[in-house]
Amino acid sequence: MKKNVLFKAFSLLVILSFALTACGAAAEKSSAIRWRTRPDNQEEIDVYSKISEELDAELKNMTLTYEPGGTEGANYQDQLRSEVAAGTAPDVFWIPGTDVADFATRGLILNLNDLAAKTEGFKVEDFYAGPMNHLTYNPEGAKFGADSGALWGLPRDVSTFALYLNLDLINEAGAPDPRELAKEGKWDWDAFLDVAQKTRALGSDVYGYGASAWWGPYGVWLNAAGGGFFNADRNACALNTAESMAGLDFQRSLYQDFDVATPYGEDPEPPFRAGKVAMFQNGRWATPGVRTVEFEWDVVELPAGPSGTAGNWLFWGAYVVNAKTEHPEEAWALVQALTTAQTQGKVAALGANIPSRVSQEALDAFLTFTPPANNQAFLNGIAADANPTAEGPLWAGSWPEYDKIMGPAIQGVLTGATTVDDFGATICDEADKVFVK
Repeated sequence: MKKNVLFKAFSLLVILSFALTACGAAAEKSSAIRWRTRPDNQEEIDVYSKISEELDAELKNMTLTYEPGGTEGANYQDQLRSEVAAGTAPDVFWIPGTDVADFATRGLILNLNDLAAKTEGFKVEDFYAGPMNHLTYNPEGAKFGADSGALWGLPRDVSTFALYLNLDLINEAGAPDPRELAKEGKWDWDAFLDVAQKTRALGSDVYGYGASAWWGPYGVWLNAAGGGFFNADRNACALNTAESMAGLDFQRSLYQDFDVATPYGEDPEPPFRAGKVAMFQNGRWATPGVRTVEFEWDVVELPAGPSGTAGNWLFWGAYVVNAKTEHPEEAWALVQALTTAQTQGKVAALGANIPSRVSQEALDAFLTFTPPANNQAFLNGIAADANPTAEGPLWAGSWPEYDKIMGPAIQGVLTGATTVDDFGATICDEADKVFVK
């Protein structure tokens, strides 16, 4: 009898011990934190899923769930706006730099300034100045910088466009190697068109060039011609300037006159990865997917336009915190963890981006993350003498509304539905309506 009693008592102690351990683990992982990015492909989803698993093990007071965004382009941001309003959005999410002002002024994201002020060792200056100027802008005092009283998030990465090259197609066509032309200072619009035409001649299903249908790809041609989307103060439309229209007309010719480009509006990445596109314009984030192709490939910087530069962008996006999160401290901790040098190094090593922290050591390490062999092409795009146009929000207007006016109008030109002259005659009358007067 005594043995039975002792056995039952021992069993109860064991059960209680497991229960207490489970409770302790539950208490230790007290907050369930969801976070989201907008991945370009399955390979990028895998990158961030792995990072989420690793950080879940490191961050003791929270359990992480990573959610890859399921929509592309502006629809991703639209979905987030709706989810924040409905109270169903993730605690932390990535948004493009263009949309920071809209999310901030709508009250959709948390001002992290007070949390950052209490964080030992945190410095705004550890990140590239271009993104941080926008992320520290305070609309109330119209101030930028570490003492503005505003911090809307931290930049996940920076990137520029490059042309991903199918070297097998280029060699088969007998076209010059764009990398060699770039080294010789001969990589310009004429040389680009020559390579595109020679590779297009390989067959009706082979294209010389492909680019996605959003503001980044078409914007570089406007920038390279000396134009751009806005005036210098970013408070008025500049799409109808002679330079902007010249850049748009050259891009139109790639689709309408020379027929060297994949049909505008169709995703060029699948045909590129299938070996049917010679030059695919995309950012560093496309690298994980391109690493799966079976043909010989590399990258080269964009060709120089009439302005003397390639018109490239300094792309960036930020991790921000849902204004309605129930766990602001944990969410801020996750934002910091996602932007440490260690985490950024893992992402960069897997090919998806360039670290957003200012560090020559990080840039030197980036050059070793191959393929592609010519990683310098991406760094050339963000160099000071390349004069890239920094992606940024419109604090003086509504970027989403501007994009909704500009995008379809440019699509009309590139698909042949309207002329460049007709575009220029009306576009700024409409686009200027989005600015605060």
